[in-house]
Amino acid sequence: MQNVTLKVQGMSCGHCVHSVEKALERIGVSGKADLAAGTVHVRYDEAEVNLNAIREAIEEQGYDVV
Repeated sequence: MQNVTLKVQGMSCGHCVHSVEKALERIGVSGKADLAAGTVHVRYDEAEVNLNAIREAIEEQGYDVV
């Protein structure tokens, strides 16, 4: 298992946090968004999903991974 913390721009409320976490859940990834820090801590199995797929899932929700 891999752990990574991604900086995410554009999250401004609880709905944003929920959207990001649900998008990650849909691709089989465990993620915890931190609204105050503007980050998402992600735990994933690199044999199942890659970092690009994680970024895309977040960006499809309208947020920028920087």
